[in-house]
Parts: sequence; C-alpha cells; structure tokens
Amino acid sequence: MTDPTFSEQARNDFQRALFKAFLHRVWDSLSGQRTTLLSYDDIKEKLHIGGPIYRGVQTVRVDQIAGSLNRYHEFDRIFLPASDKLADRWQSVNRAFYQDISLPPVVLYKVGDVYFVVDGHHRVSVAREKGQEFIEAEVRECATRVNITPDIKPEDLEILEDKVHFLERTSLDRLIPEANIKLTIPDGFDRMLEHIAVHRYFMGLDLKRDISEEEAVRHWYETVYLPVVNVIRETNIIKEFPGKTEGDLYLWVLDHQHYLAEEEGIPLQPPADAARSFVEEGVKKPARKKRGTNKSEKK
Repeated sequence: MTDPTFSEQARNDFQRALFKAFLHRVWDSLSGQRTTLLSYDDIKEKLHIGGPIYRGVQTVRVDQIAGSLNRYHEFDRIFLPASDKLADRWQSVNRAFYQDISLPPVVLYKVGDVYFVVDGHHRVSVAREKGQEFIEAEVRECATRVNITPDIKPEDLEILEDKVHFLERTSLDRLIPEANIKLTIPDGFDRMLEHIAVHRYFMGLDLKRDISEEEAVRHWYETVYLPVVNVIRETNIIKEFPGKTEGDLYLWVLDHQHYLAEEEGIPLQPPADAARSFVEEGVKKPARKKRGTNKSEKK
C-alpha cells in the first residue's frame, strides 16, 4: 500500500515541476532558446547517422540526455513535464524515488555527446528534477560524421547538416582524418565546395590532365586551406574574433582576396600571403574604425 505522505509529496513535486516548465517556456520565448527536446528523427534525417550499436549498460550523466525518440514535445529542453497529462506516470516514478525502489535502466540512443531517450522519459525527468547527476542506462550508439552537444541550437544543426553534405561529397574525414573544419557561417560549407571545384578546374589546366575529386580535395586542403589556417594559428589572430573559427577566417581571407582582385585590381596572392595581408589589416582596423573606416576597408 502506498504511503499517503509519499503520494502527497509526489503530487507537490509534479506541480512544482510543471510550474518551473511554464516559467522556462516564458523565458525561452523571450530569449529565443530552444524550448523542446531534440528530436532523434530530425537529427537522423539531417545528419545521416548510422547504427544503433548496442553498448551495454552504462552510467550516463543526466545533463547529457537532451533528446527523445518520439516524445520530444512532452517535455521541455531540460526534461520538465510540459503538461498535466504526464502527472500519473511522473508521480508514480517519483513515489518510487521516495520509497527507495530500484527502477530498471532507461534505454538511450547516443549520437555524438547527446543521448536520446527511447524508454524511460519519466525516470529521466524525475532524476533531473531531483538533482540526480547520473543514471543507469542501456546505451545504443549511432555512428555520426559530426559531433553534437546537448546545448546545440537550431542554427548549429543547419550548419552541421551542411557539414555532413560536405563530408559526403569530399570524403575529407576519410582522406585526411585529422582535418576537422568547423564553421559558424551558414553557407560556409557550400562555398568551400565551390572553392574545391574551382581548384580542381585550374589544377587540370596546370597539369594538363583530368583531376580526380579525391586528388583535388587533398590538394585544396594542403595548398589552400591549411596554409591559411597555419597563418591564423601562428599569429593567434583568432582571439580578435570571439566565437568564430579558423574555418570562418579562412572564408573571410578568400573573400578579402577576391574583393581586392575584383574591385581594386590587386593580383591574387598565394593563400598564406593573402592570410598574412588579412591579419595585418585586421590588426590595424580597431584603431581606425572609430574615425570612420569605410566599407571597403572592412572586407
């Protein structure tokens, strides 16, 4: 027989969790944050993940569980219950917590650094609300070419979708495993595909033969992308651009180079030289900006 005290505590806990979920929805709507859990199907479609492969029972950090297989609208992004329809099951799991009753492990899919609940949504919700740091879980891991984290934003997911397309087209992660290009610019990977296509065309003209896509990708990475990135690393210019990546700066360097060639008639420089010119101008800009730097100088 259930102790009425436990039942009352469970009801009170659920009402408190429901009210916190309401406050979070209000705050999220004002701040523009994601309000619901990540959808496994959405991730699977966009990132073309493989698997899942059974990894056994593991101890998992509760704060890494940020998605759901099919109930992502029933809980908010930190697993608070979204409606009172969840009351009976949620309170039942919560009573088990008070009575120190062991529950079976939850079932999770792992994609990158994120776990998606297959079975055990209420157990995860109660555990998180109780401040439980870890939970036992049966884990099945899904192969992915890109990493995702629990705090991923919708715009990040769109860029990662483009990255997957880029890797499928170029096989860069297979050809050069240590290469891990990161971008925050929405159309950046599409622009890099264009760079590789142009590079392949001119390689064919220079070498007077057909160039395979794999050869072009390797040559682009080693003679165009990496020299720019090496200058970025040598000068540590990245610190002047908080929140941006080496890949972002590579794109800006090439934009700047082509702007100078098209608008000011300055011949195209080798990638490393173009990067050094970009760095030199970038270092000077903060002092000149307040005095009315014109748009062309900002390129």
